[in-house]
Amino acid sequence: MPVREALLDLDRTRPGVGERLTGALRDAITQRRIPPGTRLPSSRDLAADLGLSRGLVVTAYEQLVAEGRLLSRRGSGTVVAAAVAESCGGGLGVPGPVPPGVAPLRPGVPDLGMFPRAAWRRAYEKTLATALDTDLDYTDPAGVPRLRAELAGYLGRVRAARVDPDGLVVTTGAAQALSLLGRVLAARGMVEVGVEDPGSAGIRDHLRAHGLRLRPVPVDDRGLVVSALGGVRAVFVTPAHQFPVGVVLAPERRAALIDWARRTGGLIIEDDYDAEFRYDREPVGCLQGLVPDLVALVGSASKALAPGLRRGWLVPPPAWLAAVRQAKCDADMGGSALEQLAFAEFLAGGGFDRHLRRARRVQRARRDALVEALRRHLPQVRVSGIAAGLHLVVELPDGVDDRALADRAHAAGLGPVALSDLRLGTPGPPGLVLGYAARSPDELAAAVATLARLM
Repeated sequence: MPVREALLDLDRTRPGVGERLTGALRDAITQRRIPPGTRLPSSRDLAADLGLSRGLVVTAYEQLVAEGRLLSRRGSGTVVAAAVAESCGGGLGVPGPVPPGVAPLRPGVPDLGMFPRAAWRRAYEKTLATALDTDLDYTDPAGVPRLRAELAGYLGRVRAARVDPDGLVVTTGAAQALSLLGRVLAARGMVEVGVEDPGSAGIRDHLRAHGLRLRPVPVDDRGLVVSALGGVRAVFVTPAHQFPVGVVLAPERRAALIDWARRTGGLIIEDDYDAEFRYDREPVGCLQGLVPDLVALVGSASKALAPGLRRGWLVPPPAWLAAVRQAKCDADMGGSALEQLAFAEFLAGGGFDRHLRRARRVQRARRDALVEALRRHLPQVRVSGIAAGLHLVVELPDGVDDRALADRAHAAGLGPVALSDLRLGTPGPPGLVLGYAARSPDELAAAVATLARLM
């Protein structure tokens, strides 16, 4: 299909046409209406065809090159990139393989185009210029000392965690942190783990892959129902912003969970996956800051920066530290020293804080746009989980098959997740989990209009 035909429906009369052009090209590539290998018109020719300024087309091309959807080589023009192989999931919250690209309404990913490339480049260049020769040797398996010190300070300042740098382990994202804990849990015979229901399908699969059995524990409007833990000796929780429903673990539930861990000698695995993003409520400190001897704190930069950076951390209880460090040594002998030093420089220089301040403003506006679009196009649904994070939940009317609706949405190029796919057995209403982090307000509004037609 010629590129111009794929853009026939582009509305060029309203403000924001540049974002709509980028979104329309992205959708046409994702849906293969413009197949891999297609050579696109020059920016000048496409601008003339569409009656737009050349600058808008250049910006759209540059954004899609940055996302990996287009390839631009001097003398060869701009072509659609070859199809990317399926990933193992859209982050640990999203079930199953996901197609390449970030479909509208897909949860689990930030805006990859917002990655602070210039600030990261400066941090990396400074690291290269100042690193000692000894910094390039095998590092401590737990991570470069400077990064552990910076992360400990950051977690104490922002999340009220109680972290000694020597007690923190740098990981390849939250996935490796869970792998390390899974290995140690299995070695200690703690093979049954409580998991929130509904909860992260990706994390459930990850824990099962390490030989652990899962016990679904219901979640209500006050968070994990602690009284339903039964005889498990470990539990995985998202207390600051439960995935997917978005509730905060209530104070009395926090107290009950801590009491459970003290009575049973159990381990609380706390996933602090998107706590940096909050809009309409006060920050909630992490559980680890209250009882560091009972909680393993897991975190990463995947939602705040980009999953591809593969930067995460794990703060195990002191009694678990030696076993976790050994598991980390067995896994990779410590990871990339240069990448860790660059992230330490990025933290120390304030780049991370500046990026988060900008990202919060952008994501609040996108959250508001998605909520408004849902009120306009789907007034019959109940929307929840909007006070924080990068996604929300739409509760559908009784009788709606959320899995079938999600399948139709996927066929239309959208990326919602059916709430039923995130349940292990606890009954509940049908719903959809909608992400808003990676698309503009106009793109989100258009996606909701499409979703309403599909219903």
